[in-house]
Amino acid sequence: MVSPRFRSRTFRRVHVTTPGGNRVIHYRRRKPSKAECGGCHKPLSGVPRETAKVMQNLPKTHKRPQRPFGGVLCSACTRRTIIAKSRS
Repeated sequence: MVSPRFRSRTFRRVHVTTPGGNRVIHYRRRKPSKAECGGCHKPLSGVPRETAKVMQNLPKTHKRPQRPFGGVLCSACTRRTIIAKSRS
């Protein structure tokens, strides 16, 4: 019987072929959903889809794009926001 902590769907089941030719099930943590733009709710590019444990070990430059509103707004919404601020 599998260990009780792996019975929930918190872990995803991955079929792995071992060197001996057997197919076994490995249990891996699910990844979080993709980061979304605060304006249009499109998935953000340049933001990794990793667990909090992996993200805390990444350098800051790998966590979000190097531009104003990076990791919060997509490039189109950023452009729109900056143009709107410059007008007022």
